[in-house]
Amino acid sequence: MSRRSLSRFAIAALAVAAVLPLGACGSKRERPKADFAASKVTQIGVNSYLWRATLETLSFMPLVQTDSNGGVIVTDWYANPNSPGERMKLTVSILDQDLRADALAVAASRQVNQNGQWVDAPVQAATVQKLEEIILSKARDLRRSAIGAG
Repeated sequence: MSRRSLSRFAIAALAVAAVLPLGACGSKRERPKADFAASKVTQIGVNSYLWRATLETLSFMPLVQTDSNGGVIVTDWYANPNSPGERMKLTVSILDQDLRADALAVAASRQVNQNGQWVDAPVQAATVQKLEEIILSKARDLRRSAIGAG
C-alpha cells in the first residue's frame, strides 16, 4: 500500500471511528410501551392504521403529495359541489409509529371566492378537530379489525 493510500485509509478509518459512537446518541425519549397491534408498521415509516385511515378519509379530495416514510399527505384544493364558492386544502402529518392521538396533526387552509378571486379565509378550529377525530376513529376501527382477524 502506498503512503498516500495508507493516509486515505487512516483518515477514513478515523472518520468511521468518530461517527460510530454517535449512533447511540439519538434523542429517544422513554415512553410507555405500546402493544404490538398499536405500533404495527408494515413497510412504511409511520403507523399504518393512521396512514390508511387518513387516505380513506381524504379519498374524495385530489392528492398532491403522499409520503408514507415521512408520514405526510397533502391535498389539492377541493370545493364541495354544495358550496362552490369555498374551497379547502389539507396537510396531514403522521408523527409517530404508534396509534396515538398526538401522532396526528391536521392543518387546513380555506379560501372563499370573492368577485372571481380566491381569498384566504379563516378555518374554524372545530373543523380540524373533527377531521382528526374522524381519522383517529377510523384508525382504531382498522386496528380492531386487524386484531379480530389475527
